[in-house]
Amino acid sequence: MSVYAVNEYHATTSQAGLVTGIFIIGALIGRLFIGRNIERIGRKRTLFIGLILFNITTLLYFVHYGIQFLLINRLLHGITLGMASTATGTIIAQIIPTSRKGEGIGYYSMSATLATALGPFIGLYMSQHTSFHMIFTFCLALGIISFITAFFVNVPAIQGTLNSIDYRGFKFSNFIELKAIPIAIITLVVAFCYSSVLSYINSYAIEVDLVQTASFFFLVYSIAVLISRPFTGRLMDVKGANYIMYPAFILFTAGMLLLSTAHNSIALLLSGILIGLGFGNMQSCTQAIAIKLTPPHRIGLATSTFFIFLDAGLGFGPYLLGFIIPFINYNTLYAALGIVVLVSTILYFLLYGRKEKSLIDAVAHE
Repeated sequence: MSVYAVNEYHATTSQAGLVTGIFIIGALIGRLFIGRNIERIGRKRTLFIGLILFNITTLLYFVHYGIQFLLINRLLHGITLGMASTATGTIIAQIIPTSRKGEGIGYYSMSATLATALGPFIGLYMSQHTSFHMIFTFCLALGIISFITAFFVNVPAIQGTLNSIDYRGFKFSNFIELKAIPIAIITLVVAFCYSSVLSYINSYAIEVDLVQTASFFFLVYSIAVLISRPFTGRLMDVKGANYIMYPAFILFTAGMLLLSTAHNSIALLLSGILIGLGFGNMQSCTQAIAIKLTPPHRIGLATSTFFIFLDAGLGFGPYLLGFIIPFINYNTLYAALGIVVLVSTILYFLLYGRKEKSLIDAVAHE
């Protein structure tokens, strides 16, 4: 989108960056709004509204009214994504049996993993061989398919839901699920560290002369996630989250440290596998924890809270790290963030790990 803004609207560098970043801001706004109102509106109805508006804002990319119109549409597009994705996450959490929450959410999270692996690859290929209008047409077609698919989603009603939340006033607890905050903080920290990989792996690959290999980095990352998640999800349901999270912290740390010293293709790709086994499984595990800690009628808030913290780490991480990079090299950056991941193991233990059983039992008795 930043390239599109420059080529089509002659945007400045800062404007092009805002075109990209304002989408994330919109998603955060959408999650905050819908997390509070999803039970009032209805989960399936929220999904339909989100998908309809998502397709309308996708269609508006064909309208040219200057950079200001593009920025407004990007903001609205982000809001609709926040609405639709919060609805899908909430519905998934509702229809999966409690005894298989970890496994089910692991499967669901794989859809996002596939999207983030295939989407950029297809987008880059299309930008090189077709026009941006073709890209928008393709995205609109996918949006329409999503909307049609939503008709086949069965969402059982939850009795007493509307009376379970007091919507009056602007209480913090009406926008954020307080019980999900501790694990969401862990998500924020590890997502912040992973954002350095998402945003700067190509720049780092140029620095170490591994550009061709870097194009396969997220492919091996995705394969590692796809292979491991069915097993790790089931293990979480049987043994608990600690059996997944502690090894994942170690694997994520090892991957970041290996990445910081990677000077050949094997080391770079192996770091991608380790980071996939680490962060990739943390993402689905922490989401499952946030939902398990929450009463059924507040799952929507818990889902939006989780994604708000995840988006904040992934979205604002590159911006904040951008202030640091001019003063250090990428090797040092990845090594330092690897240490941050390792230290965050202690934070996880203090906020959740040491009291996992008591926290889950407390929610079960509510």
